[in-house]
Amino acid sequence: MSLNLVTLLYLVASVCFIQALKGLSHPKTARLGNLFGMSGMAIAILTTVALIVKQAALLGSSLGLGVSLLLGGLIAGGAVGAYVAAKVEMTKMPELVAAMHSLIGLAAVCIAYAVVAEPSAFGLAAPGDVMPFGNRIELSVGTFVGAITFSGSVIAFGKLSGKYKFRLFKGAPVVYPGQHMLNLILALAMIAMGVTFMMTLSWVPFILMTLVAFALGVLIIIPIGGADMPVVVSMLNSYSGWAAAGIGFSLNNPMLIIAGSLVGSSGAILSYIMCRAMNRSFFNVLLGGFGNEGGAASSGMATEQRPVKSGSADDAAFMLGNAESVVIVPGYGLAVARAQHALKELTDALVEKGIDVRYAIHPVAGRMPGHMNVLLAEAEVPYELVQEMDEINGEFGQTDVVLVLGANDVVNPSAKTDPTSPIAGMPILEAYKARTVIVNKRSMAAGYAGLDNELFYMDKTMMVFGDAKKVVEDMMKAVS
Repeated sequence: MSLNLVTLLYLVASVCFIQALKGLSHPKTARLGNLFGMSGMAIAILTTVALIVKQAALLGSSLGLGVSLLLGGLIAGGAVGAYVAAKVEMTKMPELVAAMHSLIGLAAVCIAYAVVAEPSAFGLAAPGDVMPFGNRIELSVGTFVGAITFSGSVIAFGKLSGKYKFRLFKGAPVVYPGQHMLNLILALAMIAMGVTFMMTLSWVPFILMTLVAFALGVLIIIPIGGADMPVVVSMLNSYSGWAAAGIGFSLNNPMLIIAGSLVGSSGAILSYIMCRAMNRSFFNVLLGGFGNEGGAASSGMATEQRPVKSGSADDAAFMLGNAESVVIVPGYGLAVARAQHALKELTDALVEKGIDVRYAIHPVAGRMPGHMNVLLAEAEVPYELVQEMDEINGEFGQTDVVLVLGANDVVNPSAKTDPTSPIAGMPILEAYKARTVIVNKRSMAAGYAGLDNELFYMDKTMMVFGDAKKVVEDMMKAVS
């Protein structure tokens, strides 16, 4: 395979990645975007493997074992990836994304160590020659960014899964005196050791820099509460892209540079959008919660028991059936109950009665951007019925009934009315402005941010307790 052909195929793969990002920007084109992404990655992998096999053939049988290990790794990794993709639930997708980011960061670190150990094998220097200074800079940056991404993503995975007893994996922030100063000292030490490696090419500062980066990845994520984890996962996604791009510069691999830059920049933009949607400081998240002593998830204490108005699924169905306009607000509880298909049937029954039905989606509804859009698309809810927060917020005041299914923080009026609330200023779906509100939850437990929701106690609100799927199915039967 000629170098020109390799360059052309890498260019084609890069164009596929760009088209993938473009397609994933809208639900209607998301499937095509995924197809472009998979095609681009397949081209990149096959081109790289073919190039390595050709080089092995030119060098004789000495690389035969290496090529066998490479192909074995591709088959084993592909099999594991296919199995995980088939088994993962939509509610577990954010923690799966965090786990994947950790592997990308670790891969960047491993590649950097291989390059430092044998730069001539990667064409960076002739045998016995010294690696160019520019490559040392790229390797240092790629290594510590990859190490921070790996350990930080492991902590994010633990916080999102909530299955582990270690304090570091708890959803509440882990804070202690002098935390930010310690992080600053470690960051300066990491940079100093990186500079020392660049000047001396010694293994000792390189290894110490990596270890400090691993520790720093843990320390900048643990003070961030569970409610902000979706933003953190997005930011770690950006870190993993920049780590790959840095290693790409070292290897003079345009494919890694382009793909890493796309992931890094798109992840940073998405993080900024999410921070705005959650009223979080982008730089606080970027620096590991710097200056954020509490956070939305810091108040996990039990809330005062207050009376609420509750009803049955039949009562809710009566209200829905006699309304002229209905807005449905899906949340994480809908995803947990897998109620999207039952909700589609309820929507069809209401539309058949001539009722105007729409869906309202908050930018961070669920556990990651687009979570609710994917669930609704899976149930074949028409795209024209699904509206974003900015599109529909002005319509709530003229809406007869709002049906909130498993959503909590994204409809909490405290963000608008209570300046002392941890979520004060956070843009919300203004469901409280509707004439009647129906809220389905399993219980009165607080949402992901650990806060009580004033919407549940309003006179216009009726609570319907129970599993979302069963409640929606009962509503559908009563409406029909």
